[in-house]
Amino acid sequence: MAEQKRDYYEVLGIDRNADDAAIKKAYRVLAKKYHPDVNPGDAEAEKKFKEASEAYAVLSDPEKRRQYDQFGHSAFEGGFGGGGFDFNDIDLDSLFGGFFGDLFGGGRSSRSRAGNSPMKGANLRTSVRITFEEAVFGCKKEIELTVKETCKTCNGSGAKPGTSPETCSTCKGSGQIFVTGQMFFGGTTRSLQVCPDCQGTGKIIREKCVDCRGTGYIPMRKRYSADIPAGIDNGQSYRMPGLGEPGINGRPRGDVLVEVIVGRHPIFQRQDFDIYSSVTLSYAVAALGGEIFIDTVDGKVIYDVKPGTQTDTRVRLRGKGVPSWRNKDVRGDHYVTLVVQVPDKLKPEAKELLRQFDEMTGDTLNAVKNATASDGDGDGRDKDPRDGRKKKFWK
Repeated sequence: MAEQKRDYYEVLGIDRNADDAAIKKAYRVLAKKYHPDVNPGDAEAEKKFKEASEAYAVLSDPEKRRQYDQFGHSAFEGGFGGGGFDFNDIDLDSLFGGFFGDLFGGGRSSRSRAGNSPMKGANLRTSVRITFEEAVFGCKKEIELTVKETCKTCNGSGAKPGTSPETCSTCKGSGQIFVTGQMFFGGTTRSLQVCPDCQGTGKIIREKCVDCRGTGYIPMRKRYSADIPAGIDNGQSYRMPGLGEPGINGRPRGDVLVEVIVGRHPIFQRQDFDIYSSVTLSYAVAALGGEIFIDTVDGKVIYDVKPGTQTDTRVRLRGKGVPSWRNKDVRGDHYVTLVVQVPDKLKPEAKELLRQFDEMTGDTLNAVKNATASDGDGDGRDKDPRDGRKKKFWK
């Protein structure tokens, strides 16, 4: 099933009535943020860059924009007036070469990547599941990753032992070539692209190493211990520097980004660095006051309930929340909602005592009967709640 495309206006973060200047400004911001040269090896950034470029290609062209406003994405799928316009067939680097040359200070030329120039290795991503308490106090988790290690047979050259890689004759070892193309908006552009013969390495391997198949690296399964910091929240990532993909031409390895998935807790809920929960207390404790136990991430604590406490009263336990990432000694608070529990099963003796208590504190059990009797002719007899007298209490 094809991935659902986002609305082009939503992609650029602009209003549907935005003018050309607003469209161009929004695109330049996103393009500079997600351009592959700024985010080497980041597949997600590359995806967002292409998505923004596709949106700009349509909305910056008056005719394409008119078709999109009328038919949506269907305008470019062959079924409407778009003539089957397919962005998957477009080389976005060539399409916007002149634009990005100006954006990144390179005149009228652009580059799709740095060829065989030194570059930090790509990041690796993984995830780990932890409990609510482990997120609060931190923990150690073992992760397993497939990483590239230098091939010992060829020492990372990719060439068969006894042979050496040759300089690429097409790009003269630079890993890049200039390509002149026609821009979608008119005019021509000269863009710098990866050499198709050496794939940007600047070298041609005639006889490849049989162990690494010319890559210079052997995939290996390795285990690492991840120190998950106290206070991390669900969906956040913990960075392990220098354990990602190998760098190019002496540059360091990328990092490992460990996304943390925090399990739900049966009692506690979290918002930022604060914790929320509720606790029930008896009617007697609510009315007369008394001590109760409250569960916290540090264990049970004793809390003194004030006399006359109403249900849904919220109390604050300072410093019983989640530690800060920057300073584990600084913690949020724990907010507890007190819920008065009404007994659903009472012995006859308890019911009688409760009636006596009610008579002494307002006689609420007979409030309706007393009110309807006093509104009558004074004969003291109970009134039918269905008669017209009832309306006087609701009008």
